[in-house]
Amino acid sequence: MTTPSIQRPTTTAFFVQAALSFALSLGAVAFGITKLSVGAWERGFLGLGLVFVVTSTFTLAKCIRDRQEVEEVTNRVDKARIDKLLIEQDVFKPGQV
Repeated sequence: MTTPSIQRPTTTAFFVQAALSFALSLGAVAFGITKLSVGAWERGFLGLGLVFVVTSTFTLAKCIRDRQEVEEVTNRVDKARIDKLLIEQDVFKPGQV
């Protein structure tokens, strides 16, 4: 059985760093798309691809977070069941092995 890890809340500095990093990379890609020496159709196609990548990134991050939360709850329930069984088990009672 794995022991559930203690989740610490995300600090404000880490959140700001992640948001700035994402904004900077998104801006750099958008700037690169606008400065390409291609036509408007190609730029539009790359822009739509960028929108798809951004939205799918958020969706994937949410799915991973939800999976970790479910695993954490499952580990807590399993631990509570084992603790209950151990408490109910009386090793000094005659007839029990």
